[in-house]
Amino acid sequence: MKRPAYAYSYAYLLGMYLGDGHVADTRRSFQLRITLDGLYPDIITECAGAMILSLPSTHPRIRCDRCERRMNVDAGSKHWPDLFPQVGPGRKHERSIVLAPWQREIVEAHPWPFVRGLIHSDGCRTVNRFKTRLPSGRVAEYAYPRYFFSNLSTDIRALFCESCERLGLRWTQSNHRNISISHRTSVALLDENVGPKC
Repeated sequence: MKRPAYAYSYAYLLGMYLGDGHVADTRRSFQLRITLDGLYPDIITECAGAMILSLPSTHPRIRCDRCERRMNVDAGSKHWPDLFPQVGPGRKHERSIVLAPWQREIVEAHPWPFVRGLIHSDGCRTVNRFKTRLPSGRVAEYAYPRYFFSNLSTDIRALFCESCERLGLRWTQSNHRNISISHRTSVALLDENVGPKC
């Protein structure tokens, strides 16, 4: 069984795969594809680099999808099912997603790149703005930053939350698919270690 060459980069790539990736059987090989927003070229470059560092025999290609802003980072290898045993028929949120013991070891050893990959694929940083009327009658306007992670898979959201807890990040579940992080210290840690998409 093939294992990733560089665990730190693989933790990031695993987060990207669980968010916006899939592996297709091409009969002679397997194709890993991560679909990303073209507005973030640095993330696209980082994703391609993580593929190379995880599996040095690969040669990723970056191509425009039919959609104007969508970019695909593709790489072929017969070893992708070894690196992503979660590969299976259907959508990820419609099947069980459980990490293999060796994957869990990597994620526990490198939670920051894993969380970074998940947020870069299925997350965002926003500024929440709201108004409230004070007892004096004056209307005050407040704004504070927050991060969101959005995924339909209960298992993938749980993996995100476990890593957040390991890193001391306070999270709440906003609705059936969104995890929110708005606590000031947690946002500061995310700004330092993940940063807004750019």
